[in-house]
Amino acid sequence: MGKQSASILKIDNLEFKDLNKNGKLDPYEDWRLSSEVRSKDLVSQMTLEEKAGMLLIADMRMFNEIFMLDKVETPKAITADFNEEDIVLDKNQFTGEPLAYPVMNTVGTTKGITQNHMRHFIWRTTTAPADVMAAWSNKVQALAEKSRLGIPVIFASNPRNHISAGSMGATASASVGFSKWPSEIGLASMNDKETVRQFAEMARQEWASVGLRKGYMYMADLATEPRWQRIEGTFGEDPKLAAETMEQIVLGFQGDTLGNTSIALTTKHFPGGGATYKGFDPHYTYGRNAVFPGNRLEENMLPFKVAIKAGTSSIMPYYSLPKDTKYEEVAYAYNKGILRDLLRKELGFKGIINSDTGPIESVPWGVDSLTIEKRYVKALEAGINLFAGNADSGLLIKTLKAHPEVMPLVDESVELLLKELFDLQLFENPYVDVENATETVGKADFVEAGKEAQRKSVVLLRNDQKQLPLAKTTKVYFEDYQKTYGKVDALGGKVFDKTYDGITFVKTPEEADVILLWIKPAIRPLFPSDSSPLKVNLSNCAINVDYINKLTAKKPTILAVNFANPFVIDEIYNYKTKERFVGVIGTFGISEEALLDIVSGKFKPTGKMPFTTPISQQAVETNKEDVPGYDEGPNYPLFKFGEGLSY
Repeated sequence: MGKQSASILKIDNLEFKDLNKNGKLDPYEDWRLSSEVRSKDLVSQMTLEEKAGMLLIADMRMFNEIFMLDKVETPKAITADFNEEDIVLDKNQFTGEPLAYPVMNTVGTTKGITQNHMRHFIWRTTTAPADVMAAWSNKVQALAEKSRLGIPVIFASNPRNHISAGSMGATASASVGFSKWPSEIGLASMNDKETVRQFAEMARQEWASVGLRKGYMYMADLATEPRWQRIEGTFGEDPKLAAETMEQIVLGFQGDTLGNTSIALTTKHFPGGGATYKGFDPHYTYGRNAVFPGNRLEENMLPFKVAIKAGTSSIMPYYSLPKDTKYEEVAYAYNKGILRDLLRKELGFKGIINSDTGPIESVPWGVDSLTIEKRYVKALEAGINLFAGNADSGLLIKTLKAHPEVMPLVDESVELLLKELFDLQLFENPYVDVENATETVGKADFVEAGKEAQRKSVVLLRNDQKQLPLAKTTKVYFEDYQKTYGKVDALGGKVFDKTYDGITFVKTPEEADVILLWIKPAIRPLFPSDSSPLKVNLSNCAINVDYINKLTAKKPTILAVNFANPFVIDEIYNYKTKERFVGVIGTFGISEEALLDIVSGKFKPTGKMPFTTPISQQAVETNKEDVPGYDEGPNYPLFKFGEGLSY
């Protein structure tokens, strides 16, 4: 029983927290009762304003934490003190366009809990050590415990444990101290269900130790459109592989049922965000259309079906609207046919439906002409239970007072949201052990398992001359080539100058027997973006092709490509240049050490391609957005889905 201010009621030698301070045991305070019974009782005690606050989730920051859209040269150390500053935006945070109504993207701690009655917060901090995170979480929970009903807080986060290429902005991050694993697409390339499960179970312990109990993850979308900037966050192009991976993720993070050690997951983006027109993302108006030219909507839903069966606590619909289907052409957050008929009735989902950030104010595709009030009503009727991206409940409260007919839907939503908190046993103990957080985050065996997973994710694509693994006497020039999108220069990459047992490194290509060239292309970032065509050929993805071709002409080359997207590499790897390359390797978010373990033969490669890479940019232009590369025809692929050699 974890408490700070609540009195303890002793009944039949059992202890209960008197959260509403009335001196008696209410059903919602009785941990012997079911979550459903407790939720109904608590909803009956809540005011309209408290219910409205429960329906919102927005950012909350630690002290000295920088707002995600700001840039500060030398940030101050983050502490466990409250950050009482609100961030109110008068422009769309994605597009920069003026908003009709300002949005409170981030709320000060005390206001969020005591005035706005919120209990759901997105926690984006990535630079605070584990003990500071845990201490802050406890302070926030203590504030919530003092409130009228003593409802605890739940913190949500995007993924924190992956080595990411960075094109996805705030939707992907790596936290200081947490164990590092391959990117999500790298989990799929391992083709190893046991290791995926191990990842989820280990990451779960790190998250729970600091007070994170809700994941805005993982993406069940399929990587069928190579130009989509969020492919790195998916589990590949194949519905079956994505579904198998998702099942292990859900079971590993949540367990068979939600409990006091679980992280409640939010599987996204229903019914599949990968089939987006020409790769354009629906954060932007020009990317609003989800298209299914191959009639593969059903296949897009397979990973969601498996996630539902595994018990995912929440599902997030995307911003898109379905184009040329049987469904209404409005964004999924407003789409009753998609949410109530398909997701609820057909697929049997009983959990929380959590909107993506800002569908009411910023991305109201298909309902642009409706007032804010009418958007809220339509979204509630469609089936949304939790609205993301605005901490100001004023317009929602106004809507609920003007439209009492939607209050049963509000009560239904609040009951679902409270049930999750009860299932996670946060009412019994929302507090964490600060020392345990320090011991758990970055635990040695978690870190080592992450390194092993990185090695398992590497795919050996070509080894025609059988020069891999490299002989110990080989002199290697190793260049790690990564440039910022839009800032490509004529200079080379970073030359590896550390020691590594089994390989002799030299400082110039001229001294080398072999060049190991690791390129890390970068598609145009998701934020900010524009409506010009998205391309995945190297010269459009932060690679100086002339420099690379001159370098690879000097010595036999092992080419490693970090495939954050299915990049087209024909500008450097083609029928004229193929003979230069003694090996080709695919990586998916790994360390230098992991790559060297493959090249040296310390680890025999076992990874398999999680998607097809197109042979040319022209092949990309004519692809069908919802069709996996392996079904695009014989002239489409260079490297095929499932491909992968070993020694």
